[in-house]
Amino acid sequence: AMGTQVTRREWLRTAATGGALLGLGDVSFLSTLPPVSAAETQLGATVVQLEPDIEPLVQLLEKTPREHLLEEVASRIRRGLSYREILAALLLAGVRNVQPRPSVGFKFHAVLAVNSVHLASLSAPEDERWLPIFWALDYFKDSQARNQSESGWRMKPVDERAVPRVSKAREAFSRAMDAWDEEAADVAVAALSRTVSANEIFELFYRYGARDFRSIGHKAIFVSNTQRILPLIGWQYAEPVLRSLAYALLMHEGDNPAKQDAPSDRPWRENQARAARVPAAWLGGTPSGDMTVEMLSVLRQGSSGAACDKLVELLKGGVAPQSIWDALFCGAAELLLRQPGIVALHAVTTTNALHFAYQTSSDDASRRLLMLQNAAFLPMFREAMEGRGKLADLAIDRLQLQATANSSPKAVEEIFAELHGSPMAAVGKALAHLQATGSAQGLMDTARRLILLKGDEPHDYKLSVAVLEDYFAVSPQWRNSYLAASLLRFPSPADQDNKLVQRIRRALKG
Repeated sequence: AMGTQVTRREWLRTAATGGALLGLGDVSFLSTLPPVSAAETQLGATVVQLEPDIEPLVQLLEKTPREHLLEEVASRIRRGLSYREILAALLLAGVRNVQPRPSVGFKFHAVLAVNSVHLASLSAPEDERWLPIFWALDYFKDSQARNQSESGWRMKPVDERAVPRVSKAREAFSRAMDAWDEEAADVAVAALSRTVSANEIFELFYRYGARDFRSIGHKAIFVSNTQRILPLIGWQYAEPVLRSLAYALLMHEGDNPAKQDAPSDRPWRENQARAARVPAAWLGGTPSGDMTVEMLSVLRQGSSGAACDKLVELLKGGVAPQSIWDALFCGAAELLLRQPGIVALHAVTTTNALHFAYQTSSDDASRRLLMLQNAAFLPMFREAMEGRGKLADLAIDRLQLQATANSSPKAVEEIFAELHGSPMAAVGKALAHLQATGSAQGLMDTARRLILLKGDEPHDYKLSVAVLEDYFAVSPQWRNSYLAASLLRFPSPADQDNKLVQRIRRALKG
């Protein structure tokens, strides 16, 4: 076991949602499998070894067939397996068995979605909180199979002969990451994980997660999610996770980016000079809704460079960073209005990740760069969307209110029902409801329950967690528009239940 097991009170948080949606108070599957034999638990010398206390559970996840894994894990839970142990094993199985290539996305969501799944579990009604975890276990098996068919990749042990001395680890890591040198970065990050504090390590990772636009924001998302989840599962498991993170951040196509001027890297280089022009007292500005509108206008139609120049202009003019972040959050949500597809979704989740890093970093220069990179990325997302089709002529600061036929709480049901056939009507009704009631609780509770029932892929969890978290990071003047616009990518009651829920029901019925 992983030391002292966390109690239900420590990891479960009461959600104000009313009755159970699925009736899964006791996840008591009817069948179990024979335990994995001792012979099956042996790893070859070419595979990274994990801590002895977690290795058997990780191997259970790796070796149990997909069609039996949930039942086997459920039986272990009834025998005392803790939430924290499952979460740790899930993350470690992912980084050991799923390669973050050719892109830091796709099958690698088995790793990227672990923190979102955890947060969804915390916010779920008490008798449904295992559901996101079971979904993630099942998704891991799918990703593991895809990885095996594509490349058969598995994380290898660290080359201990090449691990730098403690005094050289930080310098070696920065030099390797700047040179896009995978082998040197791997041994350097192993040294860092053994000797340097978590805060110091993530101060380094913030910059490398935000430095380029490859994988449409997944690099920044991986940094943020890793920092969030490691304190829960335990720093003793950090080394393989951080090795996977460094490897993911070095993903690129073609020639070494250090030797070319690729569009994905250009904003980072140009923003070094812009960040230096931000005044020393930039954090003490005055909030301004009018300046948020000006920033939104540039994000809507300007280039990455124009957006970054506008950001610096506003900070130099004494505008509070919060007003700029309001524009960044709302600019991302506006992209969902204009084309509610996968690219716009990542504009929202990337903004969530970069804002988390901005809030957590204690380095003034890094915080400037993180905000500048977010401003650079949003026009790049918009341009990527233009390559997929026409963008609707919609603006988040000009949404039309629409009255609902019912009063609360029936109004919330009506709003989500409209998402299936009249999505913009749902947005207008959601905004009117939020302004009339002054509360987002009903919309949030229903959104979380629908994700549990209908969510069937990683982006359902990633987007919902990001939006419902960032609602509170946006100023009151803007947060209702932000939430209403973001609902376009949420499920409707008319959508089909996900297959995992059906499987749990069958297992429960026996």
